[in-house]
Amino acid sequence: MRVQKPIINFKTINKLAIPATIAGIAEPLLSITDTAIVGNIPIDGVESLAAAGIVGSFLSMLIWILGQTRSAISAIISQYLGAGKINEVQTLPAQAIFLNISLSILILLSTIFIVDDIFRLLNASGKILEYCISYYSIRVWGFPLTLFVFAVMGIFRGLQNTYWPMMIAIVGAVLNVGLDFVLVYGIEGFINPMYLDGAAWASLIAQGIMAIMAFVLLMTKTNISLKLKFPLHKELGRLVVMSLNLFVRAIALNTALILAVREATALGDKYIAAHTIALNIWLFSAFFIDGYGAAGNIMGGRLLGAKDYNGLWSLAKKIMLYGLLVSLVLVLFGFLFYYPIGRLFSNETIVLETFYAVFFIVVLGWPMNTMAFVLDGLFKGLGEMKYLRNTLLTATFLGFIPVLFLGKYMKWGLYGIWIAFTVWMLIRGLALVWKFRRKFRPLLQKP
Repeated sequence: MRVQKPIINFKTINKLAIPATIAGIAEPLLSITDTAIVGNIPIDGVESLAAAGIVGSFLSMLIWILGQTRSAISAIISQYLGAGKINEVQTLPAQAIFLNISLSILILLSTIFIVDDIFRLLNASGKILEYCISYYSIRVWGFPLTLFVFAVMGIFRGLQNTYWPMMIAIVGAVLNVGLDFVLVYGIEGFINPMYLDGAAWASLIAQGIMAIMAFVLLMTKTNISLKLKFPLHKELGRLVVMSLNLFVRAIALNTALILAVREATALGDKYIAAHTIALNIWLFSAFFIDGYGAAGNIMGGRLLGAKDYNGLWSLAKKIMLYGLLVSLVLVLFGFLFYYPIGRLFSNETIVLETFYAVFFIVVLGWPMNTMAFVLDGLFKGLGEMKYLRNTLLTATFLGFIPVLFLGKYMKWGLYGIWIAFTVWMLIRGLALVWKFRRKFRPLLQKP
């Protein structure tokens, strides 16, 4: 079967990247919404914000670890599409989703019995610990739903479609924002304010609606069936290995995030509250920039399947350029609205002063982050999960952790944590640039 090679230009890249960006920012937007609204709760606002940050970081760890199947599914489907063999991979998604959801339920059931110990390990105590347990006991039930949505988005990405994932994400984000205002603050005469628990219920309901929408769209817009069929697909083994490599990678990634939360919590309430704001903005910008990484993921796998190495090289250069331009716009926006951004998340002067002291490090790091995020997405599409794993392990254990504890020893406070993040991202980006040039430059064909 002759396969038509995809056209690599501004239009085709942005046709995938823009919807992928909108879909991608929905995840951190849910967290940012909770952070902004919870931070302005009139009763125990600082404690509620700290609890939301601690629980959000832990749940993100669980989701990112098991959610890696999305990238593996997308990579395999896009490679089969590029090779003109898409019909040969019809039964794989259902088997992958069944495996993933089963694992998520097992982990969910295991954590609910030791939730107190989990958050004590993250230095939560007193009223913050109480809020953590209450918030987590509601939000955790959305964990399997989110993983299902991620898997469906991976299938659509593999099929070179980012429109429907965008629509799922938009509905979820808008619903979550609306429910946050209604349930957190209440409606006088109708609904009593639920404060932090209301934010948890808002997220859970939004996740449920997104899961239903993802199921319906998969059934009506694709030929992919979720009916579990045997025998096991021949690519399931490769998918599991790719997912395991990304699993280890996600553990390394979340080791950095969790250690940062733990150290910020140990500094005091105002520090973990400020760190929660900074981290949510950092994650939001990551997913914003990652739209071009998603385009690289989607198109890169297809180009590799078609063995179009010149097209792959051209794609890498263009998505890097476009991603860099987006990051520079974000930097300009960050400095222009430096103080208003902080006030969106809290009205506590002591928290805002702590946040403003380190926010410039977050903003200046965005162009450098582009290099890591964009190539990270491309490498996932190429199936280079082992190298991504090794890169994260190196960056975390030889970069982030030594700098983090150096900062602690030198009493740099929150500065030390965000300097560690900067070193972490620099190592990741440089390692991916080196690998891509080394592997694919020799494969280029002269015109």
